[in-house]
Amino acid sequence: MSDQSTDLREAVRQRYAAAAVKVTEGATACCGPEPVEVDESFGSTLYAADERDTLPAEAVAASLGCGNPTAVAELREGERVLDLGSGGGIDVLLSARRVGPKGKAYGLDMTEEMLALALANAAKAGATNVEFLKGTIEAVPLPAGTIDVVISNCVINLSTDKPAVFAETFRVLRPGGRMGVSDVVADDTLTAGQRAERGDYVGCIAGALSFAEYRAHLEAAGFTEVEITPTHVVADGMHSAIVRAVKPMAEGQAAGAVTPAVSARAEDSCCGVTACCTPAEQAAGPSLTVGQAKSASGCACQG
Repeated sequence: MSDQSTDLREAVRQRYAAAAVKVTEGATACCGPEPVEVDESFGSTLYAADERDTLPAEAVAASLGCGNPTAVAELREGERVLDLGSGGGIDVLLSARRVGPKGKAYGLDMTEEMLALALANAAKAGATNVEFLKGTIEAVPLPAGTIDVVISNCVINLSTDKPAVFAETFRVLRPGGRMGVSDVVADDTLTAGQRAERGDYVGCIAGALSFAEYRAHLEAAGFTEVEITPTHVVADGMHSAIVRAVKPMAEGQAAGAVTPAVSARAEDSCCGVTACCTPAEQAAGPSLTVGQAKSASGCACQG
């Protein structure tokens, strides 16, 4: 990673760490945490009131996204969902409710402060089918072919290596799996310099891809059925957009077929869950969390 990329990633980490600390400290005030809002184009106001009202106040306050990916991902009972850049956990908690007790919602974030906040929010919500993992969206700590749906809320634009993000998203999805994300996308006529003039990198503007670039990256990673639909303007020539794409089925595989990664026996796996040690290991036992399974089985890769 170049020095510039390292600096940008650290700037992003610091911004979201500060947001998590603000929410956590605000939770001890008499009136609860104040939302970390930027303007009406970002934040918790993009969720329906009935969704916000069912979640811990801290999860709602920490929302910094540009959309509501759970509303467009068409989640189904029993599915496994991964949220890239899960922050305070609002989309993970909403996803967990949609997939039900037979499903699982994973949240991935690189910021310790956000992960701590998300874990506290999950405990307050009484969510038992969620798992929060520390890592980057360019190197997802999950085996290949184990996720049904990947969601994300205004995070991919913050990555300094977007081809790696799309490659990792494709890798962890099972054949027939899909992605449904909210992200900031620029008009094709805007140069990188013009995007930077409209907002900074950590503000989700300067790092945004154009519509054509987004589509090209997704197709290069192997995705099909790419749809990019703008929803509202966040800056001149910049839009919040819903992005959908599908990982095609393997040749000769019927739609809805269960992949080996999902149907494997528990005795064939190191940890007993899909999020375990290496992509070569199989998985079962979704009732256990990753941490519980690794501890119980003595898995060698507990870090």
